[in-house]
Amino acid sequence: MRISGWRRLVVAVLALIVTITPATAQTYKAEYSLSMMPDTESPWGRGCVLWADLVRERTQGRINIKLHPGASLVGGDQTREFNALRQGVIDIAVGSTINWSSAIPEFNLFSLPFMLRDYRSLDRLTQGDIGRELFRRVEEQGVVPLAWGENGFRQLSNSRRPIRSPDDMRGLRFRVVGSLLFNDIFTALGAYPTQMNWNDAYRALRMRKVDGQENPIAIFNNTRLDKLGQRYVTIWDYVADPLVFVVNRQVWDSWSVQDRETVREAAVEAARFEVTLARQDLLASSQSMWDDLEGRGVKVTRLTADERQRFIDATRPVYLKWKALVGRDLVDRAETAIAKPAKLGSREPPPGKGAGRRLGG
Repeated sequence: MRISGWRRLVVAVLALIVTITPATAQTYKAEYSLSMMPDTESPWGRGCVLWADLVRERTQGRINIKLHPGASLVGGDQTREFNALRQGVIDIAVGSTINWSSAIPEFNLFSLPFMLRDYRSLDRLTQGDIGRELFRRVEEQGVVPLAWGENGFRQLSNSRRPIRSPDDMRGLRFRVVGSLLFNDIFTALGAYPTQMNWNDAYRALRMRKVDGQENPIAIFNNTRLDKLGQRYVTIWDYVADPLVFVVNRQVWDSWSVQDRETVREAAVEAARFEVTLARQDLLASSQSMWDDLEGRGVKVTRLTADERQRFIDATRPVYLKWKALVGRDLVDRAETAIAKPAKLGSREPPPGKGAGRRLGG
């Protein structure tokens, strides 16, 4: 009877352990996939590396993240990345709002031509009510958003001639990302837009099948587009490309509450680091980067206010068309936030100087 009693006690204890042990403890994968577009040497890529390293270290290896550059999990087609994330093909991602705009149309807000003035105006959107609303839209799609990163303001390059006006773009072929909004922008400027993923674009530039492209200057430098004949760069800051650090909802729910908080905190920290790197091109201390670029034979054109206004005027019909498609109320609120003057004594950083410290909060 004693032995039988002990057996009953052991069974009861084991049942209690099973009851109080989180089921999620048995559902951790040996490895989690993280999808991203660029390689690990870019600010975007380095932010991903830091996130993975912090998570691995702080969870004592319970969450091991493997990076997959080049959107390789979706065959290089970055526009399919978000849907693959929703479906569980991808566990984790740091993705571009431009590339994910087909799944979340409100992300086109950041691509309205010449709406954003500088990094301060971008921060006012991502770090305010607009940013929180966009995060809610992401959550509605079964994906958990954790922090805002940044791919930077996008600049123009080509192999044919300096560009100072829309007239200079007429007849040129430009690779653009997979968004109809970018087709409309470049068509309005008299150019011929061609949508293709970045891997195909790189080959097309090398073979001179297209004349130019648009990307943040960090991407231009990291991929050495000057070696592909891209000898003319125009700084026009026509749109910005925020990034989002996210996790698939089912993966997120499979982790303990403590590990979720660890992943979130690591994402915020990695995003701050990534934004700081992405904004280096506007810092005075980075003048050497521009000198180096021109030293490699690249002609850098900086538009005057009047020259930039000509591009704004030429793309205004596109802006108004897409304002209706993105949502008038959302765009109106964004315009108001951007136009609002800084408060006296505000700690709001000047454009490009330390603004990234608040990203991902």
